Amino acid sequence: MTKKVRMIRPFLKWAGSKYRVLEHIHEMLPAGERLIEPFAGSGAVFMNTEFDRYLLADTNADLINVYQTVQAHGESFIAECTRLFQSRTNQEAYYYRRRDEFNRCRDPQRKAALFIYLNRHGYNGLCRYNAAGIFNVPFGRYKQPYFPAQELQAFHEKAKQAEFVHLDFDAVMQSAQLGDVVYCDPPYVPLSRSANFTCYSAGGFDMPQQQRLADLAEQTRQRGIPVLISNHNTRFTRNAYRAANNIKRFSVRRFISCNGEKRQNAGELLALFS
Repeated sequence: MTKKVRMIRPFLKWAGSKYRVLEHIHEMLPAGERLIEPFAGSGAVFMNTEFDRYLLADTNADLINVYQTVQAHGESFIAECTRLFQSRTNQEAYYYRRRDEFNRCRDPQRKAALFIYLNRHGYNGLCRYNAAGIFNVPFGRYKQPYFPAQELQAFHEKAKQAEFVHLDFDAVMQSAQLGDVVYCDPPYVPLSRSANFTCYSAGGFDMPQQQRLADLAEQTRQRGIPVLISNHNTRFTRNAYRAANNIKRFSVRRFISCNGEKRQNAGELLALFS
């Protein structure tokens, strides 16, 4: 496997997307035959690395459905999505009708198209559900939402090398084999009680799960499989990842806030277990 820096943007807007920190990830990500991502997220690392094969997993069934649909249907699905990106569809009332449809929808391809529509027309590109698993992101009020046709096509081509599964991180990491490399981008440890963006799938991601991930990283490393984890640079993560061979700390500009004055730098770290 030869890694190279390829700046291909994800087709989804995503809180915590790794597109802006790829240089740090490329610097620390080990070589291997297959890259496993137990937290698929926006797919920025998947799209910007060169492994022979990929396994991307997530507990968000809607996200995995989107990736499987783009993988399977390509251009015909992209054409279907195009019809949801017109001037008449960028209206508040229309958005809430489509959001209601999404929450009722049982057709996988239609739901995938609606997910992309909501992602690009919703507030700040958030992916958020309430305790009942209902998608509840409000209308974003964008002048002209961008339709990521080229990014979708690039993902379709790259997905020929990938498998997308709806599984939790525990099961996925325990399935890793020699020759694999694991990159984990979990919902981050919150910097404050009011900054918890872990509800991207029903059930969230709590502190015991954060510790379980750190323990699994060490166990996986002991089986000869390297693990790289991204997270906030906090006392908790520094302690949880104390068994890592290498920890890199850096600052990242946060873009989740709609108020530019509140988009401040935050400390991140990459912990390599190898």
